[in-house]
Amino acid sequence: MTTRTTTGVSHYHVQKTRRAKFIEDWRANHRDVVAAEDVVMHKTERGHRVGVYVGEDGDRPTRTMDALAHEFDPGTTTTIHRHSWDAMVLVVAGWGWTEIDGERIDWGPGDSLHIPAWAWHRSGNEGTDVARYLTFSSEPMLATMGMNVLEDAGHTPVAELPGRPAFSTHLDGDDPYARRIRRVGREQTNRRAGRLHTNWDDLELVNTPRGTRTTFLLDRAIGYQASGITMAMFEIGPGRGQSMHRHPGEAWLYVLEGEGHTYLGTEPEGGTTHRWKKGDIIVVDHFLWHQHFNDHPENTAKVVRIHMFDSLLETMRALCDPLVLFEEPPNAIRDKQAGDPTTIEWPTLERPTWP
Repeated sequence: MTTRTTTGVSHYHVQKTRRAKFIEDWRANHRDVVAAEDVVMHKTERGHRVGVYVGEDGDRPTRTMDALAHEFDPGTTTTIHRHSWDAMVLVVAGWGWTEIDGERIDWGPGDSLHIPAWAWHRSGNEGTDVARYLTFSSEPMLATMGMNVLEDAGHTPVAELPGRPAFSTHLDGDDPYARRIRRVGREQTNRRAGRLHTNWDDLELVNTPRGTRTTFLLDRAIGYQASGITMAMFEIGPGRGQSMHRHPGEAWLYVLEGEGHTYLGTEPEGGTTHRWKKGDIIVVDHFLWHQHFNDHPENTAKVVRIHMFDSLLETMRALCDPLVLFEEPPNAIRDKQAGDPTTIEWPTLERPTWP
């Protein structure tokens, strides 16, 4: 028996309509700034509260990363779970701990952690105040490939749970399959040996040509082995601004301290400005020129930048070559926009507070 499958119209019309609908929905849901007060916290079966800054589960669709807020009441221990994507954690309030494959990591405000793919993990709060952290994960990117898997094991001890998926490390031979076995084995071995925690007290900020001082929080440059999400923090001097630049992909900026505004535009002039404050997330998308300003005359502003640099952006650079996907003004204009960061009296680095 022969079965015929047809849509009734040509693939041209089906794909054209589908693509147009996707872009229409995407633009309708796009936000330039997600305010902290717009993130509604919901009680979960894991034993804590979760709110969505950006992500499908909060009606703010995204394609490569999501951003969630998590709160832990005193005495909380969440259920243990794992997933096929990895996640970055930024602690913004309180003191607590996260257990990753049985290894407990104690954290406080300003600390950051990497939760690798397929690692069992749970978090807890043994203190007297509510603890809060943000997570930035690659789940949306894996969802586009049908590889987003989530497993919750309740309060089962980690020793009774299966480990991460097994992999082969070696196969003799010089054929393509043997080479792949060894290559993938090396990659997984390196990933599973990556760094998991950055303590705020160990941070050292360095001046940059963009007029700010900055430091990595999570990046392969300091020993992390993530899927491509990188996280860095930069500090803007009182009344100063970061120089203008643009790049593709989704880049988000969480305001850790301070208040200011951001310019967004398809051209260096004629765009729009968007005000932000502590706890907000600035969404930079669509290959827009952007520039961030600290509006406070006395205090600095601290902003944490998150994007999929090592995977998405590098892949786009290769696919779009010879197009230039990262741009900034000529050095003379850049330096004029940014100013000299050595003239700023930078304050002593202190752990952030919430709210």
